[in-house]
Amino acid sequence: DEIPRPNTFSYNALLSAHARLGNPADVRALFDAIPDPDQCSYNAVIAALAQHSRGADALLFFAAMHADDFVLNAYSFASALSACAVEKDPRAGVQVHALVSKSPHAKDVYIGSALLDMYAKCEGPEEARRVFEAMPERNVVSWNSLITCYEQNGPVGEALVLFVGMMNAGFMPDEVTLASVMSACAGLAADREGRQVHACVVKSDRFREDMVLSNALVDMYAKCGRTWEARCVFDRMASRSVVSETSLITGYARSANVQDAQVVFSQMVEKNVIAWNVLIAAYAQNGEEEEALRLFVRLKRESIWPTHYTYGNVLNACGNVADLQLGQQAHVHVLKEGFRFDFGPESDVFVGNSLVDMYLKTGSIDDGVKVFERMAARDTVSWNAMIVGHAQNGRAKEALHLFERMLCSKESPDSVTMIGVLSACGHSGLVEEGRRYFRSMTEDHGITPSQDHYTCMIDLLGRAGHLKEVEDLIKEMPMEPDSVLWASLLGSCRLHKNIEMGELAAGKLFELDPENSGPYVLLSNMYAELGKWADVYRVRRSMKSRGVIKQPGCSWIEIGRQVSVFLARDNGHPCRNEIHDTLRIIQMQMSRVSVDAENADGLINYSSEACG
Repeated sequence: DEIPRPNTFSYNALLSAHARLGNPADVRALFDAIPDPDQCSYNAVIAALAQHSRGADALLFFAAMHADDFVLNAYSFASALSACAVEKDPRAGVQVHALVSKSPHAKDVYIGSALLDMYAKCEGPEEARRVFEAMPERNVVSWNSLITCYEQNGPVGEALVLFVGMMNAGFMPDEVTLASVMSACAGLAADREGRQVHACVVKSDRFREDMVLSNALVDMYAKCGRTWEARCVFDRMASRSVVSETSLITGYARSANVQDAQVVFSQMVEKNVIAWNVLIAAYAQNGEEEEALRLFVRLKRESIWPTHYTYGNVLNACGNVADLQLGQQAHVHVLKEGFRFDFGPESDVFVGNSLVDMYLKTGSIDDGVKVFERMAARDTVSWNAMIVGHAQNGRAKEALHLFERMLCSKESPDSVTMIGVLSACGHSGLVEEGRRYFRSMTEDHGITPSQDHYTCMIDLLGRAGHLKEVEDLIKEMPMEPDSVLWASLLGSCRLHKNIEMGELAAGKLFELDPENSGPYVLLSNMYAELGKWADVYRVRRSMKSRGVIKQPGCSWIEIGRQVSVFLARDNGHPCRNEIHDTLRIIQMQMSRVSVDAENADGLINYSSEACG
């Protein structure tokens, strides 16, 4: 302000200063005040805007610079390509690329690397590869850009091939190379190649203590299921970050080792929402839904802001324990967050899917339908949740109607969809429709039937009494039947009193699942119903000699937010005396009703005979 007549050079110095301070708005305002901006002025403002995630504005200035006939130099092109990468705008990137190819900088190794980075961030690995192949000179940055491109956009295996090519070409990898390659190994679960990269890190004094590489190693071993190795790297780190801690928790969670995941979580100084989400998901996916819900309550109390992933996991936990009240409370939180269940950069459709699934699992079908109909966007999982949910709740016709709606919406069914459809046919005895849908899997939808689809068909045909067709279908199966299929067949055999096929199914179950008491009990009951008491004794004696114990029945009831669990032959409940007294009273009342009913029947018969 004290310069009497500031010139363009003075303004450019100020532009550069504001750019370094990270004030893109001030840079733009200052540029507008320059009476006669030059090439340096444009370059400074384009670079400042691109560096601070205002790529669209940077590209407008780049276009204006070109329109004003200023010479576009390497600095201009590098900033413009960076802006295209920020915006993920491949169309603008191609236009800048065309200008580069006409300029003296077409063979510049630095501009080539910037082009590679732009195409990588615009998800264009093929275009990036063409740029790389056309480069007369390459450096480590060029190789890194293309390796990272394949690691992020696929095919991931190509990143490992390029890494080998880079080494063969005489280039020494740096920390960026090794981090990208380890990430590729993690994505491919290629622990053998990952250990080889680890050896490169260990051999170098420069890389051995690098925190970024240590984080990448923990992540790689965790995703490859090598939690012991991940823990060894983690324990040897001089300083740990929330990244390595979260990676280790994720590894333990994937290995169903929730206890160790909880230990690492409890030792974290700074717990980010990702760590919370991973542990909540670990509990929910390993049958500890109540613990997952308690952890969510802790998260809220510690003022951690939940994400859509948090709500997805919490709703899944509510659905798995069939707790409608807790699910409704979670729904209120979802509504407060303003989720629209739509696609986008941060898609939250899966939260809507989790809500639909929760309501259908808790039997609140109408609420599930309301959520489904109000979703801004739906995917295959949305339709599957509705179809399977309706089938499981005995609404077969609605499930099949939803399937027809799904086909009309141009959404392609998958294997889960067809399990829901075949289950719906099984629950309502729609044999002919089930046969037709089973055939349509391969003929119309290109879905190869899996073990689960065959099990659904065995259940459908078995319930309807088509046991000969069941036998033929089992022979046609391309895979060996599992215990679930034989158990379904055994149930159908008991229903239709087919002892011969029942013995076959039970024998297979004794081989596949020898510790399960269910087949023994079912077969014993079948013999008892037919009066074959010697066979009943033989089955029970076999069960006892093999040490198979019948699991006690379990039920629970919630009264006033307190859940009471009851086991057969369990006398540990604190209110057992009152419960037994009440049961005796109910039993006496039932006996009186039974006697009254018998007397009434006798009077009716006597009257009929007297009048006859």
